[in-house]
Parts: sequence; C-alpha cells; structure tokens
Amino acid sequence: MKGGIESKKLHLGVFASGRGSNFVAILQAIQEGRLQANVECLISNNSDAGALSVAKKNNIPTAVIVKSMYASRDLFIEALLDCLKKHDVDFIVLAGYMKKIPPEVIAVYKNHLLNIHPALLPSFGGKGMYGHHVHESVLEYGCKVTGVTVHLVDDEYDHGPIVAQQSVVVKEEDTPETLAARVLQVEHQIYAETLQLFAEGRVEVKGQKVYIKKK
Repeated sequence: MKGGIESKKLHLGVFASGRGSNFVAILQAIQEGRLQANVECLISNNSDAGALSVAKKNNIPTAVIVKSMYASRDLFIEALLDCLKKHDVDFIVLAGYMKKIPPEVIAVYKNHLLNIHPALLPSFGGKGMYGHHVHESVLEYGCKVTGVTVHLVDDEYDHGPIVAQQSVVVKEEDTPETLAARVLQVEHQIYAETLQLFAEGRVEVKGQKVYIKKK
C-alpha cells in the first residue's frame, strides 16, 4: 500500500523449557494469518519439554542445547549461535525458557529478542520470579490488578525495554492457579500481536523506551 508500512515475515527461533503453551499460541496465530512469521527452530534446555513434541508434530527442527553438554562456556554459546544461524533465525522468542540468555547471543539479536512475563513489570520481576511464584506474590501483596508484559531482553532478568502490557483484574476469590489461568489467556493473545508489530516494522527502540508507529 502506498505510504503504508511494509510488512516482512519474521524467521523465529523459539526457546522453551516446558510445555510451550505460548509457542502453541504463536503457531496458531501464524496458521490463522494473524502473524506473519515462520518458526524456523525450537531450542530447549530440557529434553523432556513438551514444546519439543509440539515442534516435531509441526515439522519444526529442534535442538536440545544445555551448557553442561559442552566443555566450555564458549562452546555452549557457539552451539546456540550456530543453531540459530543454520536455520536463518532473525528473531528470538522466549516461551517459558528458564535459563538466562548469554550476553553474546543478546548482542547478536539486539532488539530482536522478546520475552513475556506474567505480571506488570517492573513489579514482580527478577531472578526467581516466574510461574506460580509471580502469582503467589501478587496475591500475597494484595494487588487489585496484575497483567502481562512483553519486553525486549537485555543482560538483566525481566529488565529490557517494555514493548506491550495488558492488565488483568485480580478477583477476591483468586488462587494462584485461577489467576495464572486468566493471565495465560492474555499472554497467548498479546504475544502474537506484539510480534506482528515487529513484522510490520512498527517498533522503534530508543534507549529504554519503545515507540509504536501508527499504521
């Protein structure tokens, strides 16, 4: 369209440690035409991860890459980067990946590496704040509102520039499990929507601030 923003298909490398429900949601968004992307590979640190089975069912190449498998940290990082390069990945998506991404990988994929967090950062983030730990803390603190944050990844846990957030009301009767279920529904929606902003070239990063261009 004349004067519009030209879209391009993202070539995604997904990192997951568990069942990969956000991975499934991304695949569904691609299949339904809501996200212009291909998942080129799935990398996990856990050979029992459900996400590996999902990838195999969808004919997506997989790799289990664990630091302890390598004689040195440098070889581990080399394995990660080689896998991403082999599959022509230009954008990394963390979908429940429970390890910190090495700075060397972050540097190569600067501003092209996203994570999703089940709270409104900067609240309830940082090392150890994942899964049920987040929801338990939100309830213990008496919050009336929680939510979901999609952010770019930097060298600190849950710290990079925020791209998108959506709030979720905390109900009086909520348990960590009921709250987690409602937050997860929002995660599945907002992650694909945020990735599509990148596909459309609408994300501009200036320092710690992210600006979304209008269509």
